[in-house]
Amino acid sequence: MKKLLTVLLALVFVLSTAAAFADDAPQTLTLALRGGTYAEVIKQCLPAFEAEHNVKCEVLELSEGDLLSKVGLDAPNKEGAYDLIMVGSSNVATIFANGIAANLSELGYEFDEDIIPATTTTCIYDGDIYLAPYYGNVSVLMFNKQLVADAGYDAASIKTLDDLLAIGKSAQEAGKKGFLYRGDNPSNLVVDYLPILASYGGWVVDADYQPTVNSEASIEAMKFYLELIATGEAQKKDDIIASIDTGAGALTIGWPGWYTPTAETTGDYIALRGAAHEGDPAYNANVYGSWTIGIAANSTKKELALELLKYLMDPEVQYSTIPFGGVPCRFSSLLDEKVLETYPQYAAVCEALQTGIYRPAMEEWTEFYTILGTEIDNIVNGIKSVEDGLNDAQAEIEMQLY
Repeated sequence: MKKLLTVLLALVFVLSTAAAFADDAPQTLTLALRGGTYAEVIKQCLPAFEAEHNVKCEVLELSEGDLLSKVGLDAPNKEGAYDLIMVGSSNVATIFANGIAANLSELGYEFDEDIIPATTTTCIYDGDIYLAPYYGNVSVLMFNKQLVADAGYDAASIKTLDDLLAIGKSAQEAGKKGFLYRGDNPSNLVVDYLPILASYGGWVVDADYQPTVNSEASIEAMKFYLELIATGEAQKKDDIIASIDTGAGALTIGWPGWYTPTAETTGDYIALRGAAHEGDPAYNANVYGSWTIGIAANSTKKELALELLKYLMDPEVQYSTIPFGGVPCRFSSLLDEKVLETYPQYAAVCEALQTGIYRPAMEEWTEFYTILGTEIDNIVNGIKSVEDGLNDAQAEIEMQLY
């Protein structure tokens, strides 16, 4: 009898000890993030949060297409596979239409006054907050300082598209590459062309989201774009960065997420001024490519995920990401005196984030840019004239998407 009692007491002790350890076991949050710098800066911040909240964060680093596909396919499930999700500003229409993101306003989240207001535009749906602007990616004019100086310019004096052309021609005459662009897929072709189009006062859709890709402004912009890229060549992103850095190339449409120059580096960037020629109106011409964070609507750990979201959006936490390539959507980070001593171009990023332009918030955007990008490729390679290529793009978009 005593032996049986001893065994029972030992069993109770083992079970109670196991339960105690189970209570101390960390919870797991699964983060579906855009791969590259965008995920890397978040990963730098996670250890402190994990330690404080007894949490293990599993990070999935995905391409833009895979990220949207995976969170979309998981959305109908009652218990979601993801907790915190990253959403590109050009994908918000799909996210909202399919109920993929949780309503952050209902969870008690609010924006503070330090966040650049324009970066919250695509985070709000039907008056409520669903996403928070985490990474301020926005198109900028990236350039090599020496080649710009050789052409008689500096960052302050580059004011029109004509100035870009003059710099590109100067580099070309010196045996360098002038304007570099990405010609490797329809999306990149369109994105690199959009700031030029916007500087001519054109856009790809009107206020009612009807296509306008063959407008008079579009035709003028494309003709200028052909002249501009003729001073350089098509390269892939990493090659473009290397070309600007080494002085092999002069100019490109770039993104802060690509490359973080310092006061000492040979590369730099500025916000595009948005004017085609001297005396022309200056339009918003810096295109948003910002990345937001939200909580999956079917997450079973919304409260904990909200704590993580608030932590990642904290001003001090965001400030800490800058040495790792972070681009907070915050005035306090981008205009901080110490930051600007090392990274003076963040003032330009702040300017661009305040006056940018969003790609159309439409579920069909992928199909839209694929059609347009295919015809731009035909134009660039001389297969079609500017007018024929843009007219064909307009007709195909109208037929396929409207």
